[in-house]
Amino acid sequence: MTNQTPSQSDSAPPNQSMPEASMGRVLQRGGEELLIEKVSDRFTVKASDHSVMVDLVKPLPAEVSTEQGPQQLTEIVVEPGQRDQVMQQVRESDQVDYASHVYQFQDDPMSRVYMTDQITVQFAPQISPEAIAQIATEVGLQQVKPVVGIPNTFVFQVTAAAQENPVKVTNRLMQRSEVLVAEPNIVVESQSLYRPKDPIYSKQWHLNHNGGSDLAPNSHIFAEQAWDLTRGVRSVVVAIMDDSVDLNHPDFQGAGKIVAPRDFKDNDFLPMPGEPDDDHGTACAGVSVAEETGKGAVGVAPGCALMPLRTSGFLDDESVESLFDWAMTKGASVISCSWGPSAVYFPLSLRQRNALSRAASEGRNGKGCVIMFAAGNANRPINGKVTEQGWPNNALRGATDWLNGFAIHPDVIAVSASTSLNRKAAYSNWGREILVCAPSNNAPPGFGLQGVGYVYTPPAVREELVGLGVVTTDRLGQPGYDSGDFTSDFGGTSSACPVVAGVAALVLSANPDLTAMEVKQVLQQTADKIVDPNPDPQFGFRKGTYEVGGRCDWFGYGKVNAFKATQAAVQRRVLAIAPSRQIQLSNSTSLVIPDNNPQGIISPIQVTETSSVRTIQINLELQHSFLGDLEVSLIAPSKQTVLLQARTLGCRTTWQATYSPQSTPALSRCVGQSAQGTWQLKVVDAALGDTGTLKNWQLTLGL
Repeated sequence: MTNQTPSQSDSAPPNQSMPEASMGRVLQRGGEELLIEKVSDRFTVKASDHSVMVDLVKPLPAEVSTEQGPQQLTEIVVEPGQRDQVMQQVRESDQVDYASHVYQFQDDPMSRVYMTDQITVQFAPQISPEAIAQIATEVGLQQVKPVVGIPNTFVFQVTAAAQENPVKVTNRLMQRSEVLVAEPNIVVESQSLYRPKDPIYSKQWHLNHNGGSDLAPNSHIFAEQAWDLTRGVRSVVVAIMDDSVDLNHPDFQGAGKIVAPRDFKDNDFLPMPGEPDDDHGTACAGVSVAEETGKGAVGVAPGCALMPLRTSGFLDDESVESLFDWAMTKGASVISCSWGPSAVYFPLSLRQRNALSRAASEGRNGKGCVIMFAAGNANRPINGKVTEQGWPNNALRGATDWLNGFAIHPDVIAVSASTSLNRKAAYSNWGREILVCAPSNNAPPGFGLQGVGYVYTPPAVREELVGLGVVTTDRLGQPGYDSGDFTSDFGGTSSACPVVAGVAALVLSANPDLTAMEVKQVLQQTADKIVDPNPDPQFGFRKGTYEVGGRCDWFGYGKVNAFKATQAAVQRRVLAIAPSRQIQLSNSTSLVIPDNNPQGIISPIQVTETSSVRTIQINLELQHSFLGDLEVSLIAPSKQTVLLQARTLGCRTTWQATYSPQSTPALSRCVGQSAQGTWQLKVVDAALGDTGTLKNWQLTLGL
């Protein structure tokens, strides 16, 4: 291809004008015009035989890139000053079908935009097939196929007769009145939902995974999708009640990360490990809220704060009251307890029951702390009877009642454990009071006796127990579960519990107005109904399917889903707010929008009301010769900026629209703010060649 300009039909006036200098720098995409730049040191080639490209470039000052590139395209790396010369030499080979520059989006040097030899064109409804064929011939296109579902729209291939690249061809076509849309078929590398850059994150399968050995589909909690909504806020505090937390760990650093630490064992304010086996709390805290530092692991709610509370190790009334009173009065939003009584049957005392009830009702200024307890690791009911046999010295035998009074408390979320294969963890306790499960490891059942380690519960499990361990923070250096700063095989319901605590923290970050009971409802209603049809390896019974009402003994209402829960919290915030009255203000001053000016125009509306915003709605009217050039934003008095309209309006010339939190979820950020102050509508024209006017806009606030 050369840079000569092809002839243009004079049969119709242009659709829009574009300066010649912009023809090769503007990418038509989704009704928007995106600015792109050529990457200086590479280009791509489409060849009938991919394998010949290595030999083709050998005599040239270039090499085939070793990085994985788009299918059917070979990426050639060259010295920047020789790019166009080498590309022309390669293009002249009869083995090359097509060669193109590689682009990047302006102001995004890490991006890569690969150009194929296809473009898509949507013609106006009245344009005949003969006229379409004529236009295609003029610009050197060959029709490949129609686009099913869109009238008069076709995929074309750029042929050797075309004298410009697909970017310029589509821009020329967009100047014609016969064409509604013309877009090159570009290739960009896919990117997952938000993924932390912490190096160990890729091993934290319980948060998100794409499959692999011993990983069943969807056995994670969909954290990445949840993080697109929120990664947690510091005002939401997760209290980890445990043996200690290594506060020197880098994953617990950051402004505002640690809130109200307390050591109830040494009676001070530094709940650091003090015993050789004080390892548990550091791992639990990491599972729930390890900070995103770019260097270590990541918790479910990395943006939330941590309240580390070292317990006394004993469960008398005084210690339980002290723990929950501290958490409640010092601002805990969520309380995670990966421990239980060292007794087979343990009902709570009146004071203990009351301590939990008070925290669940009086915490968070009356909304209640969200409290969760691990179900336990004995593969026994948290409230029920089983027939025991085979214990050493017949310590337990015959019909035996099991009761964990903490886990069955009506204000508590009891958490069981599932595995990386979406099955019940062999050790996980179960029962009618289980609310949800969360991913953890798999291991033989064991009953923890405080101070004497674990005595494994007969009869022994003789089948292989498959499942991955949980990667999380460990005590720094040699102490801890592993010799490094992280452990790769944490587990038990001890790990499942802080997973759910982290999800609850995300829920409250998205909607801080929810009560503790409402958070419990959200977790229940959004859980994934995983099913385990297999028999229990100890008892042989099957409790992994759901009964009427949607619950089962092994998994409660299902495996916690961070994304669905956080999304539901956002929706509740939008729908549950009922305004007591409404004000409606407008600005009808017509303003000309300056062409290609990032400052745009500002149209203000002054509000004198001091009440909080409960609902919000924006109406506006625009006229513009190419509305796809425009971006429209709302700026609240708090300076919170919400993008109402991206550059997706294409060739339209008039626009009347209504924006609300239902259609534009980002508007919910304005809910809860004071209405008083100046509300501003900002309109920016981001491309050359077209002009227009903001006719008027209206602000409706429910207070």
